[in-house]
Amino acid sequence: MTKNTDLNFLKMILGNEEANSDIIPIVADSFEDNNLKIYPESLPILPLRNTVLFPGVVIPLTIGRSKSFKLIKDINKTTKYFGAVSQKAAEVEDPQPEDVFNIGTVAEILKVIEMPDDTISVIIQGKRRFKINQFISEDPYYIATVNYFPEINADNKDRNFQAIVSSLKDLSLKIVKLSATIPHEVSFAIKNIDNSSFLINFICSNSDIDPIEKQSLLEIDEIYVRAEKLLGILTNQVQMLELKNEIQIKVKKELDKQQKEYLLHQQMKTIQQELGGGPAEQEIKELETKAKEKKWTKEIAKHFEKELHKLQHLNVASAEFSVQLNYLHTLLDLPWGEYTTDNFNLKRAEKILNEDHFGLDIVKERILEHLAVLKLKGDLKAPILCLYGPPGVGKTSLGKSIARALERKYVRMSLGGLHDESEIRGHRKTYIGAMPGRIIQNIKKSKSSNPVFVLDEIDKVGNDFHGDPSSALLEVLDPEQNYEFHDNFLEIEYDLSKVMFIATANNIASINPALRDRMEMIDISGYIVEEKLQIAKRHLIPKQLENHGLKNIKLKIDDKAITKVIEAFTRESGVRGLDKNIAKLIRQIAKKVGLGEDLPAIIKAEDINNYLGQDIFLKEEYHDDEIAGVVTGLAWTAVGGDILYIETSLSRGKGNLTITGNLGDVMKESATIALEYIKSHSDNLSIDSKIFESWNIHLHVPEGAIPKDGPSAGITMATAIASALTQRKVKKNIAMTGEITLRGKVLPVGGIKEKILAAKRAGIKEIILSKENKKDISEIKDIYIKGLTFHYVSTISDVLEIALLKQKVKNARKFD
Repeated sequence: MTKNTDLNFLKMILGNEEANSDIIPIVADSFEDNNLKIYPESLPILPLRNTVLFPGVVIPLTIGRSKSFKLIKDINKTTKYFGAVSQKAAEVEDPQPEDVFNIGTVAEILKVIEMPDDTISVIIQGKRRFKINQFISEDPYYIATVNYFPEINADNKDRNFQAIVSSLKDLSLKIVKLSATIPHEVSFAIKNIDNSSFLINFICSNSDIDPIEKQSLLEIDEIYVRAEKLLGILTNQVQMLELKNEIQIKVKKELDKQQKEYLLHQQMKTIQQELGGGPAEQEIKELETKAKEKKWTKEIAKHFEKELHKLQHLNVASAEFSVQLNYLHTLLDLPWGEYTTDNFNLKRAEKILNEDHFGLDIVKERILEHLAVLKLKGDLKAPILCLYGPPGVGKTSLGKSIARALERKYVRMSLGGLHDESEIRGHRKTYIGAMPGRIIQNIKKSKSSNPVFVLDEIDKVGNDFHGDPSSALLEVLDPEQNYEFHDNFLEIEYDLSKVMFIATANNIASINPALRDRMEMIDISGYIVEEKLQIAKRHLIPKQLENHGLKNIKLKIDDKAITKVIEAFTRESGVRGLDKNIAKLIRQIAKKVGLGEDLPAIIKAEDINNYLGQDIFLKEEYHDDEIAGVVTGLAWTAVGGDILYIETSLSRGKGNLTITGNLGDVMKESATIALEYIKSHSDNLSIDSKIFESWNIHLHVPEGAIPKDGPSAGITMATAIASALTQRKVKKNIAMTGEITLRGKVLPVGGIKEKILAAKRAGIKEIILSKENKKDISEIKDIYIKGLTFHYVSTISDVLEIALLKQKVKNARKFD
């Protein structure tokens, strides 16, 4: 990087030279000889940033760019001459030939000084102007052929020229006097320059002129014309500086006026105190009155008095007064020690919970347990629950129901997309616009220190350079710490131990492990069709009738019609989509009422398509067993369970295994393990081992656009490969899920309830599971598993014995 430096820097460098150093001339002694001296036909070119070099003028440069560094080092050892040209745009870091002006000045190196920051400073003197003819080299720095042309000097005896030069001197000295940035040493230099041409160039170089204008001055051949243009520029500068000084004087007067007003305000304040106080004093008295009614501890009362005393000593007109007043109002508005009384009627609480939500027995049981212990003990730290499960199952609305059952205040705070720690802890009150964190704000809004506080979507908390909000929540959700929660705005601890925090999440894997450890995790899985039917009849239909003004209309919807809406128009674990479709159905009824049309006595299943259109989803159905190598598996998804088919086909080849269907690494590994197990146990399955050398195996999982992964399809893949190689039929209406090992062991998997729901929807009658999953089945209500037969297995051989029939498929393939 190259940049211009003022005379102070030059003076500092020269002042630090040793006594026996060469003397560097600031004023050119041989200015007139520069036009006569012969210079090289080609010159190294050094681009200057925000700097224009004029003939005869000495300037220092700081060199930082690598090309410029190399140029100075090389030239200093040889001719000491190079071409200095100004860049058209200062922000260009690596200028190309088109980025510099084509007219510049020959520069002679007078002194090179190495600086402590690994840059070098070089003092140069302009010699003669030139015009770039052509660039002949780019590496390691630019070299160009140039044409030299002289400056046309003016007649020093010309009275007009003498007047211009004299005016330039006077204006320059005036600018130095008015400007605070130009050093006074410039005045000394101007007064001692006798050569008129050099004086003009010196003023051009050292004036605070835009580099583009300086370049235009350099390009003028005639000194007389250059002087005239410079005179006009300096005249404008003097006018601007004078105007600036006038403004500064006015501002100083305004400041004096403000100081006077401040003194008057202080006097007025003293007079008002003598007369009985003004509005500020009345405000302070109101704060004192409210403080006496608060149920806070001695420590908080002492802190409040200290902050109030601070307010009394602030000027009412100052910004600090309003900040301090806002802080004290916040302290007073918080419900210190104010609690609502819990209703310990367990039967009433159970009734309310059942009224508002169908199912969710585990959560309801946990709330009733808490109430029972609280009733017996009288005091108990509130539990911190985390309800996790797919969307639309009622996690968020359950918080409101719990608050109603306990007769507590209800607060909800959405954490989705939260990425700033100060949203939780607040800002320090010294910042402009500071306020408490959202935890304290919601407590203040609820006017109770023991509300039911729902932290919605806790799994979607983000983090960035503002901080990690999930780490800030660690203190909030720790019963051992939250009795003294610290908010940056309050500057004192607030007790959150009586608050019942209920967090909700869809995916617990994305929750901070330390945060997850502090919460009691409760799984809320999806609903089966029968449960959705009851929810629709008890909650959704009455709600939508009331929302659409049809509360008094007797409308009956057949159970089969509701079931059709559930199965043909929704594919979800919750009931959010079902609610939307029921709303659409009710809107159609409202339209008929508005048009005065007759309403049907009952809406049946065959009428649903007239209201909602054609079916969106086809019912998942089990396919027949007439094709070898096709087996039904069970999968878990974010919106509930699903069935998937594992298809296996054989083709002549060299025994290669091909896997398709957009599968993840774990699922591909399961397929490899399944094949290796079948190979190692081929004798038990009556499979000729030569088949593996002469037949390729292709394993495919349909719906290739959907990514799939996980180990739970292991036994399904093994069964599919075994069926394809033996051409034996797979048992009808059977599905399976389980992980396999290379030894043939069947390991347990998760999402059992969701997988069972998917199996029931598809008409599956039998399910194969690992023996270790038996405990999961025992926890599921009978309504979920009615009509299903479970086979619990330990090894893959048990699976094949149950799933594969002795009978072969029609047109069974024969292996040579």
